Amino acid sequence: MSKLSVFNPNNQPIESLPVIYGFNNGGSPGWYSAVAIAEDGEVLGDHACSHEAFMPRDLVLIEGRRKDRHEKDYRPHYPNGYRMEFVSIDHPGLKKALDINNKKADDAEAAKAACAL
Repeated sequence: MSKLSVFNPNNQPIESLPVIYGFNNGGSPGWYSAVAIAEDGEVLGDHACSHEAFMPRDLVLIEGRRKDRHEKDYRPHYPNGYRMEFVSIDHPGLKKALDINNKKADDAEAAKAACAL
């Protein structure tokens, strides 16, 4: 795989930067769901892909690709820097991010239900 993108405006140690995970969220042949999620559980991007091998490039995890997507989708979320990783669905960091995302969704649903009363 090509080199993954890193945004590091403050020249911090790379391993200290928050991670944006790209992963295959399932689907069917020719129509897979690629997702980029921040380690804090915020979904930052998605793309329909014909094959998992294209996901890092389509999510713009690869260095030197589509700076506009980084400026629009990724940098506003982590203005002090981030690093990109493409991982499998069972990666511990991704599992934690998905758990956080699910909790946020549950909390939002509970708040919506409470407002409806």
